[in-house]
This record gives sequence, C-alpha cells and structure tokens, in this order.
Amino acid sequence: MTDDWRQDRIGAALRGGNPTVLRRLEAGFAVIGDAQFLPGYSVLLVDDPAVQRLSELPRARRQAFLAGMDALGEAVERVCRRLDPAFRRVNLEILGNTDPFLHAHVWPRYDWEPPELVGRPVWLYPAERWRDGRHALGARHTALREAIGAELDRLTSPGWPPCRS
Repeated sequence: MTDDWRQDRIGAALRGGNPTVLRRLEAGFAVIGDAQFLPGYSVLLVDDPAVQRLSELPRARRQAFLAGMDALGEAVERVCRRLDPAFRRVNLEILGNTDPFLHAHVWPRYDWEPPELVGRPVWLYPAERWRDGRHALGARHTALREAIGAELDRLTSPGWPPCRS
C-alpha cells in the first residue's frame, strides 16, 4: 500500500482514499481527471487493478464496464453542455498505452479550443498544458464534480431510462 494515491489509483479508490472519485459504478470508479484544461475531463477506472484489457473481463463485467463508460460520458456531456454554451461533444477512449490497468477517458470538447487542436485528438495538446497548475483539479471544480456526480446518480438509478410509450 502506498501513501500516494496517484501511484495506486484503483487500490486507493477501493480503500476510499482516492479524492478524485465521483461515484462507484458497477464495474469501476468514475473519477474526475487531475488535469482540467478541458473542464469535465473524467476517467472510468476498472475496479480490479490486475485487469489490463477490456477482453480480460468476463462478458457480464465487460458489459458493465462499457455501460459505466456510457453513463459517465452522458453525465459529462449533460453537465458540460449546461455549463458552457461552447460545448461541442464528448470523446470516449480506451487506450491503455501508459497505465497498466483498464480505464476509459471521457473528454469534453469545446468550440473555444485552439483551432489547430479542436478537431484533433486531445493527446496532441502540448505537455505543458497537462502539467500547468492553472488547470490542476482543485476546489474551484467542486460544483463541476457535484454536477457530474448528480447526473451519474440519475443515469444509473433503477428505472433509468424512463419508459417511453
């Protein structure tokens, strides 16, 4: 066990010590991203740190993970659209090239992004944007965190989606 939750994000979430956790979902943890240069950036962490790939999950857990990714994506989309009229869309990604555990990125995208980047993958943003303290997750993101969490509660509650006749 490590004292730095960033070194063991899933273990810390399982122990209740990961401060970025928004909600516990069926097959993972919805967390808000450390870097908020695109406000609302979130990640779905699998709840078993030994799982590296989606294909390693049994079919039911795989479907639950993907359903969690869908719910988190929709929650981020609803909140970001409500908070910023320049909201464009949400990008969902499961990459797995850096961190050795299954996780899905949820990236809100905005019209105010630099024109040379707005239509490109987020990973093309300069490295300093990711490390800039002005974009670090902090107390000023409390309302955003609460709003995404509340949307997740609505989207994952029993009886959702509402029946349509």
